[in-house]
Amino acid sequence: MSEPLVIGFETSCDETGVGIVRGHTLLADALATSMAEHERFGGVVPEIASRAHLEAMVPTVHRALADAGISASDVDAVAVTSGPGLTGALLVGVAAAKAYALALDKPLYGVNHLAAHVAVDELQHGPLAEPSIAMLVSGGHSSLLLVPDLAQEVQSLGRTIDDAAGEAFDKVARVLGLPFPGGPPIDRAARDGDPGAIAFPRGLTGPRDPAYDFSFSGLKTAVARWIEARERAGEPVPVADVAASFQEAVADVLTAKAVRACRDHGVDHLVLGGGVAANSRLRALAEERCAAAGIVLRVPSPKLCTDNGAMVAALGSRLVAAGVAPSEPDLGADSSLPIDVVSR
Repeated sequence: MSEPLVIGFETSCDETGVGIVRGHTLLADALATSMAEHERFGGVVPEIASRAHLEAMVPTVHRALADAGISASDVDAVAVTSGPGLTGALLVGVAAAKAYALALDKPLYGVNHLAAHVAVDELQHGPLAEPSIAMLVSGGHSSLLLVPDLAQEVQSLGRTIDDAAGEAFDKVARVLGLPFPGGPPIDRAARDGDPGAIAFPRGLTGPRDPAYDFSFSGLKTAVARWIEARERAGEPVPVADVAASFQEAVADVLTAKAVRACRDHGVDHLVLGGGVAANSRLRALAEERCAAAGIVLRVPSPKLCTDNGAMVAALGSRLVAAGVAPSEPDLGADSSLPIDVVSR
């Protein structure tokens, strides 16, 4: 089957995503979010997210089918994020996908959320060069991956040790009095700031530190302590300069480690994905450093970087085309699914 038609379900966190893909062509990408319900808590509440997925699932499926101009019976396969993510949220998506696959008598593919963030790039830029290095940066993950074969083999090179980049954005936004989630408001505030105004630390960049692992806990704490010191002294906090300097520290660490991974492994293609990949400074610095190193940079549009059903459908389409065996009917959710398990 050269151009499989696949519907994908994504419910790993607070976004209910349903995407429909034919081969590498995106036909529909319907999304419902419960972000407004979490905002007053300053973070995603798992129970609220799970209930929101239940309420949004069927309407979002109907919207995706209408946008694609197809009926459910037209699809060749059903794909769903089975991990990693919030257990309750994942279970809603897995249960829905299993129900549709059973009712339609179609094969079911449980896929890895992180690998799907890599696969979505194929919808915009065509088949992925293999091998590639992928850097995934989101609220829960900062990961460097070696991708010899997206349908069969993904290897972890580095990961978050404590706070992921997205978590640091949220926590820094909170101490600056900016809205949740923190990524977009910090990006906007940083446009009017000086990225060199404050010398915030670059975590895990010393000669004895792990080459590809990430830690943003120290950076987050340094920003909070700097703000506290200003407030104790009765001085105003320059929000734009703090945002720009913090954002620069994050982008500097991420891009430096990604380019280093490409050089160390002799790979000349880098894919950037995940919600934080929508950050304007990260995209610009990655482009600058990749150009200087002779590395081809592939970054999906900001809409495709955040969690969505299209990325799940894209990976499902890749698996079907590669002849990968579908999942068993007893497929479950795995909140800590390792990245080297592309499908299960």
